[in-house]
Order: sequence, then C-alpha cells, then structure tokens
Amino acid sequence: MMTKNDIFGYTPNDKYNTAVAYFSMEFAVDQALKIYSGGLGFLAGSHLRSAYELKQNLLGIGMLWKYGYYDQGRDGDALMKPEFIEKQYSFLQDPGIVFTVPVHDAPVHVKAWLLKPETFGSAPLFLLSTDIPENDDQSRTITRQLYDPNETTRVAQSIILGIGGAMLLDILQIEPAVYHMNEGHSLPLNFYLYAKHNNNLDEVKKRVVFTTHTPEMAGNEEHGYGLLKDMSFFYHMQEHEVRSVLGLEGDKFNYTLAALKFARKANGVSKLHGEVARQMWGGNPGICEIISITNAQNKTYWKDAQLDDAISKNDDKGIIQRKKEMKRQLFKTVADQCGKLFNEDTLTIVWARRFAGYKRADMMMYDWERFLNLVNNTDHPVQIIWAGKPYPEDYSAINLFNQVMSRVKPFANCAVLTGYELGLSALLKKGADVWLNTPRMYREASGTSGMTAAMNGAINVSLPDGWVPEFARDKENCYVIQPADNQLPTEEKDTQEARNLMDTLESLVVPAYYNNQAQWLTILKKAAADIVPAFEAGRMADEYYEKMYKS
Repeated sequence: MMTKNDIFGYTPNDKYNTAVAYFSMEFAVDQALKIYSGGLGFLAGSHLRSAYELKQNLLGIGMLWKYGYYDQGRDGDALMKPEFIEKQYSFLQDPGIVFTVPVHDAPVHVKAWLLKPETFGSAPLFLLSTDIPENDDQSRTITRQLYDPNETTRVAQSIILGIGGAMLLDILQIEPAVYHMNEGHSLPLNFYLYAKHNNNLDEVKKRVVFTTHTPEMAGNEEHGYGLLKDMSFFYHMQEHEVRSVLGLEGDKFNYTLAALKFARKANGVSKLHGEVARQMWGGNPGICEIISITNAQNKTYWKDAQLDDAISKNDDKGIIQRKKEMKRQLFKTVADQCGKLFNEDTLTIVWARRFAGYKRADMMMYDWERFLNLVNNTDHPVQIIWAGKPYPEDYSAINLFNQVMSRVKPFANCAVLTGYELGLSALLKKGADVWLNTPRMYREASGTSGMTAAMNGAINVSLPDGWVPEFARDKENCYVIQPADNQLPTEEKDTQEARNLMDTLESLVVPAYYNNQAQWLTILKKAAADIVPAFEAGRMADEYYEKMYKS
C-alpha cells in the first residue's frame, strides 16, 4: 500500500493541511502529457503547479486519455484534420492498483497511474484508465479520447472519474476533508459519497465543493434519467430517490444543478461569471452559495525569466531585445508550418485560444476592406497569427478554422498554426506584441490566456468579458474594445464590435507601437505589474483554501 509520503514526497504546509481531492476531466500540466483540451485543463494544471509551490495538501484525480484530446494535423490541402494517435508516458508511476467500477451494472476494471510531484513540479495527480487487458473492447474505449462524442461513452467517463476516483481514495486509505469538483464532469462522485455516508445528504454537503465554468445553459451537460440510471451513474440510487433527495423535476438531469445541490459551496471563475452564475441558478431551491474566485495562471511555468528580469529592473532596452528574440523563436514555427518569413520589427497580433463560434476568431475580417487595409499597410505593417483547437466534432468551428486558413493563405504576413497545446501557446504568448480577445460578451466565464500573455510582454486588446474587467485599465495596461449595447440583435452587436475593434487597432494600437515606443513600453510594464499577484495562481490556490476548503 502506498503511503502518503510515497504520493506527495513532501510535508504539507500547516496553513494548507486540510486534505483536498481535486477532480477534473483534464489537466494541462506539461506539454508531454496530452490529457487536456483547453482552458479548463490549463486552469487545472496551473492550480496543481501552484498547490505544489505552496506545499498544499491537495492531490488531483483525472483520466489517462489513450489518444489524448486529438492531434491537430493537416490534410492534403493543408486544411485542419483531427488525428487520433496513441500516447505513451514512461514517466507515470504504476502503483499496481486495479479495481472495478460498476458501469451499466457490470464491473469495469480501472487501473490507476500516478504523476509524482517531482516529475513536472505539480501536486500529485492520479490518472485512471480502462484501457487494460482485463476489460472487453467496449469498456476499454471509455478512456480512449477526452470528451468522446458518443453520449453513453461520455456518461461512462464521468462515472469512472467520479465514482472511480472516490473508490481509489478509499483504496489508498485517504479520507479527504474536501472533494473539489472542477466543473460537473465528476458528479457521480456524490452518489458514491451518499451511499458511503448512510444516505445522508448533509454528510455529502460537508465534504463537497464545486467550481462551475459554463456561463450559458446550453453548455451545462444534461442527460435523460433513464440512460443515467441504466448506466449506474446514480450508483445504488433509483431515479425517484434522486429526484426526491435533490428536489429535481423535468425529464433531463442537469449536472450543474445537481452539483449545486450536493455542494456546500460553489464558485464562478471571475467576478462577472459569479454574477452570471447566480442569475442562472439562483431561482432553484436548495442550491448552495455561489461565490467568485477568479481563475489565474502559474507564473513560474509561463514566464520568460529573462524578460521578467528586464521588466522588474525597468530595463527598456532589455525588454525590447528579449521580445525580438522571443518573436524570432515563434517565427521559426511560422516558417516551418506555413512557409512564411515574419519580421521581428513588425507589430505582431495573435489570436489564439480554443476555437469556438462565440470567440469570433474571424472578427478582424467582418469588414473585408478594412482587413485588407490593415494587412496591406506598408507604412505601419502588421503580422497576424491565428491558432486554436476546435472540438473535433464541432464542424462549424472546424469550418471557420479552415475558412480563416484559406482566406489568409495569399498573405505573406498572415499565418494559421496548428497544434495549439501548451508548447505552442507559450511560444505565441512570448512572441506576440498584441494578444487579441474577441468573445461575445458574457459568454467567456473567465479566460486566462491574456494573463500569461501579459506576463510575457504581450499587450491585451480585449472585450471586457470574463476576468478582463477586474484587470483592465484602458490605455494604461491594455486596450479595451468597446462592447455594443447588449440589447441589440446578435448580428448587429457583431458588426458594431468588429467596427470598434478595427477602430482600436487603427487609431490606437498600431500608431502607439510605431510612433510612441515609450507609451507602448509603459503599458507593457504596467500590465506585467498588475497581473501578479492578482492573476497568478498562487493567489488563486490560496483563495480556494481560505474561501472554499475551510468549513
């Protein structure tokens, strides 16, 4: 049997001695461990890294995805193609633990792997896999790919994460004071705890906290009660018991609503998102309090040490020199993927994040004439880079990605990069002069990429959604794109905000970069100073202990 010392390798700090198990479907801990898709994983990875730095008594529970999320390749026409390639990880430790979890009233064998803290500098992380010889072919597919498009497979993934994760902790004889659900995927955990604690809802509530990341109803997962019951999602509970205990109505079982009824406390991931979450769910009886803890990113992992040193010393010459060096590194990837040679002295705008329709990757192109004027301006030239991964079954987002790629193909100063994972994300943030963020308002729960961009000398140009209102001081530490009146029709808002974006770029951003270097550097340094500690994950990890984990 593994001891706690075998798992942690360090003695937790007395300030953080409350034992916490942190459940998440994805963790972006290192480029070498491809078990994440986007912001949720980036957030969870930074949380584990800062928990390790603070020596918190926290361990992660996740899934070992055989094919990862997917590899973003290109087809014969150089358009995006999802590829599913088996991954190998020799750095994971095998503690020799195999156990069974009921799925569809049949035992599925689950093997646990351990990512030790010293491997990548993170809190310990247990990863669960069903891809082992003891299982039949169907059971082995449960941990094949993150967010499998098949509904029953997705439900089974939640069962393995939630019930399997809780069972693993019992096998290890670890009794967390707190079970933290990062998003609703691990919800079956609560039904296991309900049975374990003699069908006492109050005993579950004492132990569970919940973080919601989804600011719109359609994004909150729900399924029919019959399917969930048949698949053993409710562990040993019957449908009528679930409805009665949680006070639920309707044909669909909503993960987020159930999580808010099981938890003693929940949080949104920015102040704005906390308000939105309270508006969304506040009318439901029996839900817990919803507070806000704004997402953050781990500076130790994301910063460029040389640039950070130059910023801290107010060394303008050092900042300029290092930014050019980092741009050259990024431009090697641009040349390799796209055959285009970018210039380190040219203003470089980057739009890079998960590809989804509401994020409006093509917003600069809404007025094509203005876009052409921007990219063809020889007096004040710009270079633009796009990157991001759509969900592999989101064909409209894939189509948008390919449209952007096709439209900018003729331009030597525009590039679309594939393979948006931790490594490319870091390169882009370090090589960007401008980090562009264009979501439809109130759709971005938090967003964190702009935080790490600011740590690396990229200036945010953003709509004031998610975390941005807590940070932004227009023309002092960023440039804020004026949002349209929220009462307007969506198409009209899109048009107006695209116009406001181009006005901001043409009249403020481009002239400042070329004509007022002192102002540009002042904004860059102010942004770096304002990011830490407010948006550094050490603050966030500490705040979770203070506001969520202490009973």
